Amino acid sequence: MWAEFRKRVILEDDGILVLDKPVGVSVMGERHESDLVRMADEAGEKLFPVHRIDKVTSGVVLFAKDLSVHGGLTRQFNKRTVDKAYLAVTRPGGLPGHGRIDLPLSVGRKNRVRIAAPRESIQADLTASPVATWTVPPEAVFGQVPTYPSVTDFRVHAETDDVALLEANPLTGRRHQIRVHLAWIGHPILNDPLFDKAATGRTHLHSWRLAFDLAGKRITVEAPPDAEFLAPTGLAALP
Repeated sequence: MWAEFRKRVILEDDGILVLDKPVGVSVMGERHESDLVRMADEAGEKLFPVHRIDKVTSGVVLFAKDLSVHGGLTRQFNKRTVDKAYLAVTRPGGLPGHGRIDLPLSVGRKNRVRIAAPRESIQADLTASPVATWTVPPEAVFGQVPTYPSVTDFRVHAETDDVALLEANPLTGRRHQIRVHLAWIGHPILNDPLFDKAATGRTHLHSWRLAFDLAGKRITVEAPPDAEFLAPTGLAALP
């Protein structure tokens, strides 16, 4: 099994392994079924995830092959010096070409991630310069639960009558951040089971590019989206 996933390696050296993860496979910690770390371990290969993407998300995942390398990479994520770009297919209409979603997150009932404020308190300024913004006033942020500042930038790459293709850049790295941010401004990701209980088919969120520092060099890795991901957009390739 692990041998099949190894065919999806994008970049590898003595210290790291970058994989193009398919939809439907966890990075680690999935109960009752295999995940990438466990499958690698069972094949005699030790991997240490530097970050995670959701089971329903495809694309770039960075692993360290040695703990000494792992620490330096995770510190870059903690210090937010890593550049992350995702692709998302969402509901069209009303989105500016470039926007910033600056909405804090919290955890609600049943461990569900949500915006840490009432939905009606979200303020959209579509004329803000240089980017449109979505914010909540400080007094609206919940005070009775832990809250986490969270910021996602996005650009619209293409739009049809049915869908919009976005590039999303999470400036913070919270659980489900892109999925929750887009849904709460009215543009949920296509086939996202967090917000569509009748969802069928793959969730259209893809970890596209990742840039980080290694051995004094800036490394950028990319996993192009496959035809299944692009199918709802009608595009054969990214514009």
